[in-house]
Amino acid sequence: MGYKVVVVGATGNVGREMLNILAERQFPVDEIAALASRRSLGTEVSFGDKTLKTQDLDAFDFTGWDMALFAIGSDATKVYAPKAAKAGCVVIDNSSLYRYDPDVPLVVPECNPEAVEGYAKKNIIANPNCSTAQMVVALKPIHDRAKIKRVVVSTYQSVSGAGKEGMDELWDQTKDIYNPTREIEPKKFQKQIAFNVIPHIDVFMEDGSTKEEWKMVVETKKIIDPSIKVNATCVRVPVLVGHAESVNIETEEFLDEDEARDILRESPGIMVVDKREDGGYVTPIECVGDYATFISRIRQDPTIDNGLNLWCVSDNLRKGAALNAVQIAETLGNRVLKKA
Repeated sequence: MGYKVVVVGATGNVGREMLNILAERQFPVDEIAALASRRSLGTEVSFGDKTLKTQDLDAFDFTGWDMALFAIGSDATKVYAPKAAKAGCVVIDNSSLYRYDPDVPLVVPECNPEAVEGYAKKNIIANPNCSTAQMVVALKPIHDRAKIKRVVVSTYQSVSGAGKEGMDELWDQTKDIYNPTREIEPKKFQKQIAFNVIPHIDVFMEDGSTKEEWKMVVETKKIIDPSIKVNATCVRVPVLVGHAESVNIETEEFLDEDEARDILRESPGIMVVDKREDGGYVTPIECVGDYATFISRIRQDPTIDNGLNLWCVSDNLRKGAALNAVQIAETLGNRVLKKA
């Protein structure tokens, strides 16, 4: 016996990945529905070897469905997630709407799988920000061994984190650079993204940080430990898919780089590729389509007593969004619903 599963926003980048990953991981599905807005009604999407036609989200009745994986913006989620939750369908939400709600668990299954058990307060579970998700997978095993005091992270985030419009803008601008008759006009991003980097993701806040940076701080505290201090600088780079992060970690106890490497190698969701030679590390283009969070460049920070540096790379459409949502669904099924 399996689950009745709904994917909301099935025609978007993340929604399509959710369907792909549900099929790839052979999630126990008895029935599946792909929902989209009316303008996308009837659009065909793939689920394994099946083709699904999208149904109208506005008219859909969530009664009798077990789980709904939401991949739509916060505004639409605010309307439809409470309807699904009220109908008894557990919502796993990829937007930022519920991440900071104390009554909604924020879950990365490699880090805090037990948190799914708090879903019942609102019948909703939140998926973290893409940049946070991959970082906490790397931080948790180090925190368990040596207790992390402080993290300084600089991100290199691909344009797919801004959706299809972001990918299209990079593609179009890259072509236009070689066309002298075309002028580069930023639309989705604040400045030209082709052949450039932009230290600005989401809106600016009063203290000078951006909301993306604030998200990494607050979400890391909620998922791992509220005592961890996090300082983030988030940067958009001209890469289609795959986020990278340079992470500096200060721990309470000394942790040797060799032991850190061994700990990470044995930790769930992590693949260590760390050879001190040309090409002995992973870059964003190499992680696309993979489930793992890749860790490279593990080394001691000699400027502080208990410091480590590492390089963290992951497919943001997968671990940063769709994969983590499916893993939450698996964890919910295994720990709580227990149908399959």
